[in-house]
Amino acid sequence: MSKPQGRFDRAILDFLGRISGWTATVLATVSYGGIGLAVPLALGAPSYLLIAFNLAGSTVAAAMLLGWLLKRIAAGQRRNLLEWTTDLRRLNSSEFEWLVGEVFRREGWNVAETGRTSGPDGNIDLILTRGGERVIVQCKRWTAQSVSVDEIRRFLGTLMREKLDGRGGIYVTLSDFNDQARQEAHQAGLLLIDNRELFSRIEKVRKSEPCPVCNSPMVLNKSQHGWWLRCNASGCRGKRNLGKDIDRAVELLIQSA
Repeated sequence: MSKPQGRFDRAILDFLGRISGWTATVLATVSYGGIGLAVPLALGAPSYLLIAFNLAGSTVAAAMLLGWLLKRIAAGQRRNLLEWTTDLRRLNSSEFEWLVGEVFRREGWNVAETGRTSGPDGNIDLILTRGGERVIVQCKRWTAQSVSVDEIRRFLGTLMREKLDGRGGIYVTLSDFNDQARQEAHQAGLLLIDNRELFSRIEKVRKSEPCPVCNSPMVLNKSQHGWWLRCNASGCRGKRNLGKDIDRAVELLIQSA
């Protein structure tokens, strides 16, 4: 797959992951009605073209709904990994990357998973974006071996290739970094997250709940209608009524006290 094609596919999947089920249904209906019916009828197409357009519209609509459903399932799996995993050493490399990505999502980043298990990933496992900021993340699921300075230098080379300086990268590991690696990262401005820092970040974001629309952290809010969780992301209207979940509201109030 070419690099532009890969970016396009990730953009489509990211869009499908952000919209609600109602929006996905409306878009699928419009796609089917537009491509499958309106266009050929407006062009006065013969019956064989009408069938072809109808099949194309049905395919686009089905792909859109299926893509949205798969993104919802994947989002649920990532949330479960973060909420219920107690021993991170039991995770495989892909699951570790998903968990780290979910941590950054709850910290307010848009996350694209780019790591591959079937081949080289170019030292890029996650791409974080927020506003105009872009950050590349390398995840290393090592549990005993410390990350060496050579690994850090290879990652810095990746950042240079991506036209980013050290501040545009984050290196995450389940183990630790040796002294030379820490010194090299400090000089370059590269953020290192070892096992202790990762566990600390996990515990912190576990206290928040992601928006059902965009996965950004939600905040506790009270209106005249009762307690709500409201999305903190700009322009997003995602929310959850806690009127039928009083225990969760009390839990959040205690955590924020």
